[in-house]
Formats: sequence, structure tokens, C-alpha cells
Amino acid sequence: MRVLLANDDGVTAPGIRSLYHALRDSYHTTIIAPLEERSTTGHSLSLDKPLRLERLEENIYGCSGFPADCVLMGVGHVMKENRPDVVVSGINRGANLGQDLYYSGTVAAAREAAFHKVPAIAVSLVFGKVNDKHHYETAAMFIKMCLEEDLYKCISPMTLLNVNVPDVPLKEIRGVKLSEVGFRRYSEEIHARMDTRGREYFWIAGHYEGFLHNSESDCHVVQDNMIAITPHALIGGMEQDKKVLAPIIERLNAKFRS
Repeated sequence: MRVLLANDDGVTAPGIRSLYHALRDSYHTTIIAPLEERSTTGHSLSLDKPLRLERLEENIYGCSGFPADCVLMGVGHVMKENRPDVVVSGINRGANLGQDLYYSGTVAAAREAAFHKVPAIAVSLVFGKVNDKHHYETAAMFIKMCLEEDLYKCISPMTLLNVNVPDVPLKEIRGVKLSEVGFRRYSEEIHARMDTRGREYFWIAGHYEGFLHNSESDCHVVQDNMIAITPHALIGGMEQDKKVLAPIIERLNAKFRS
């Protein structure tokens, strides 16, 4: 099986490297990721400038563009003759819960894959503060479990799976749950300041204030130390996805109970 990895944190980010190391011995795994951080860039494409691709190591490439550009480079150039069977975008440094998925470059890379009829999974590690030790290996091993269960084969056309994993050791994960897109509240503050030349400039400085409580939301699931899998239909609904995915979710839960 051919797996293409992308992200928005950059080709050297610990999340994508952890995912690569977890998958490379079992699958033909290729990284194509931005040469610099592209977080919260949404679904941007480089239509007004050339793209540059650097081969950094065997099967690892850095791209000058955005996350969606990286997937296009994979599907349309690097892996054109042997298209990926699945695209996994991540592991993102931080949550992509609720409406944040619409800003996310991580999710955009998965969305671009879905547009090109390639099953796609976006995966993020949920934590509050950045520190020296995060459990990327938990998210990486979970994605490996999902691939072993052929989860990607059950994703409907024009749909992606948005996966959010709590930042705890694998043994502390309480299970897996299909969830809905929640809603996170931000203060939306705008700070006005003056530069040294007396010109006004602004910082978007809003802080996170919690989420709307819905027991089926991805936000609530992760708070309960469970992995949230949220089908995100680009066209249409997701009821069929829930029906098809439910047996696999149960088998994944059995692995955590054993």
C-alpha cells in the first residue's frame, strides 16, 4: 500500500516524522510537506508563483508551497504513475476541533486529496501548551491501527476523516468514538498598536474560551480522553459513513480494552 504524508507544520516537524517512522516499515510511505510552517493557511494553492520541490532524503520531499500544493505535487507529479492509496495529513501540532478545521492547513491537505478521489485522513494531537514532550507516538500508532483495519477503504467519495487524539500515552486512551463537528468559542479580540513610524497595526489576539457542550461533538469526545473521528463530507451528509465505519470503530475499541 502506498501512503502519502503531508502536513502544515513543515517537513521537519516532529508529528509527521513520528508518523513516518510508525508507517514506513509496513507501507510504501512518502512525505511531501512544506519547507516552512504553513499553519492556519487553510486551502491555499500557489497559482501565482512556481513551486519548488527538494528531495531531502529517500521518499521525503520539501515543497515551497502550501499543504494543498504538497498533495497536488504528490498526486500529480511524484506519485503520478503509482497514485497513493491513502493520504494522511499530520500529525498536527495541536487540535483541529470544531470550526477550526476550516482554517486548518492540515485538514486542507486531506481535503485536496479527497477532491482527487484519494481517501484522506487528517490527524491532530490535542494539547494545551507547547512543551518538550508530547505523545505524537500515540497518534501515530492509532493511525497505523486504522490502516491495518482498512479504515480508509470505508471513506465515502468527497469525504475526509478528521481525527483528534488526546495527548496522553496510548494505554491511557479510553477508546474511539465517531463524533460531530463541535464549536469552540474565542474572544476574538483585536489589539491595535503603533509601530516605530507612528503607523497603526493590528494583532488578532483572541483567546480560547471553551466549547459548546454537546456529548456527540469532537470537542467533548477528546475531553473524555477518547479519540474523536469526525467524517467531514465535502458534498452531502455523513450518515452512510457512520453506518459503514461503526464496525471498525468497535474493533479499534476492542484493542484498547484488551
